Amino acid sequence: MIREADAYTIIHEPIANIDLMERAAAVCFGWLKEHISIHQKINVYCGSGNNGGDGWAIARMMLNAGFRVEVFSLPAPERMSENCRINYQRMREFKDAGIQEYRNLTLTILDINGKIPAIAENEVVVDAIFGSGLTRQADGFTASVIHHINTSNALVVSVDVPSGLFCDTTTQTTPAHLVVHADYTLTFAPPKLAFFFPENDLFVGNSQLLDIGLSQGYFDAARVQNFMLEARDVAPILKVRNKFAHKGTFGHALIIAGSTGKMGAAVLSARACLHAGPGLVTVHVPKSGVSILQSAFPEAMLDIDPCDDHYAEAPDISAYSAIAIGPGIGTDPQTATALKILLQHAKIPILFDADALNILAENKTWLGFVPKGSIFTPHPKEFERLIGKSSNNFDRHKMQRDFSFRYQCYVVLKGANTAVTTPDGRCFFNTTGNPGMATGGSGDVLTGIIAGLMAQGYSSLESCLLGVFIHGMAGDIAMEINGYEALIASDIIINLGKSFQSLYGKF
Repeated sequence: MIREADAYTIIHEPIANIDLMERAAAVCFGWLKEHISIHQKINVYCGSGNNGGDGWAIARMMLNAGFRVEVFSLPAPERMSENCRINYQRMREFKDAGIQEYRNLTLTILDINGKIPAIAENEVVVDAIFGSGLTRQADGFTASVIHHINTSNALVVSVDVPSGLFCDTTTQTTPAHLVVHADYTLTFAPPKLAFFFPENDLFVGNSQLLDIGLSQGYFDAARVQNFMLEARDVAPILKVRNKFAHKGTFGHALIIAGSTGKMGAAVLSARACLHAGPGLVTVHVPKSGVSILQSAFPEAMLDIDPCDDHYAEAPDISAYSAIAIGPGIGTDPQTATALKILLQHAKIPILFDADALNILAENKTWLGFVPKGSIFTPHPKEFERLIGKSSNNFDRHKMQRDFSFRYQCYVVLKGANTAVTTPDGRCFFNTTGNPGMATGGSGDVLTGIIAGLMAQGYSSLESCLLGVFIHGMAGDIAMEINGYEALIASDIIINLGKSFQSLYGKF
């Protein structure tokens, strides 16, 4: 898609291809100038295509800013793309003119028979060997150069895509030493699908999405299936509250959760639910959970199961505007039967999490009873049990889409870039959240948030998108206060208010 977006911009802005390359290089240069020291040597490795052209232009700009630069050209000039050769010639012309700044420049045509110069640990590598669209593994001398970069211990910054990484298919069959291990990847819109999968974290590092002014008209008209979820996407979803509203205005959520030893899941999901804005929250718990819920969370109402220690009887659900089931319920046979009865009587979408997913995984024929528009919120292992094993994240991504389409449901696959798939084939990758949220109870909190939004009349899609974004943002705020290690699920709930306020522009 990046090539099509480039072409559209060139025609409709209009702008020359070489000038668009100059714009991309300028944005990368701006980032580099802000993040590295003038005293560090910059080693720019340029391939033969347009990614190499970006590298030559970046090197020229770094030199103009007073940096010491060495450019390593992998191909001979006659093998370069037109725009790459133009930027190579621009550099040669400056070098040959003897301009003062270019005394800091070394041009090296890497020779397959020669030794690649060593890279010092305190230096910076700019990787501009390959860009997007790579279809085969790096080999030969180029593979040796990539391995040389990876063993240097220098700071590595890749331009657009780490060289050797496939954007639209798995790189798992590619040996790790054949892909550049970037500390930062300066990429251009649209974001690459591969960047959202954990299998590529070693290569991508910290990705920075830079705006090079590609035509918005192209993206508006394009048939896009993958989306990156940002604040500007979810802020318009928020509903404005009328000053005469009351608790009956904002719906009534039912949370079916908890069993002996797992009542904390019920407390967390219920607290998060009410903090997400519904007027009323009822928690269905076994008898042993009554005193726990009443003392830990007095704002919630209780619907008490006749069983002492687990969920065994489906409640009357006619009064509720949203239903969530699963956190801490266990997988007792009575619990499974109660879930089946719930499915048979439900007329509104249900949110399934945790043990509810595990029960469905053991009884896949029940999926046919799931109300359309329901939401599944698995972590990767629950996904595997429910939907099946996959050989890589690209395959798993396709399986997630297929499941959403087959059962006309929404799947919220939790992770570093939580992915929400829809019945019509779209996928939204969340951009909030951090590793400190990898802690017990974080998923229970997300269940409560989404259920609370559903109760207020948000659609299933709106509840998923707003829910995962708000959840991750609250975690980010909590991380700034507590750090990664000390962050717990309750901290996410505590910061939900600030998360909502940030979308209103008040925090």
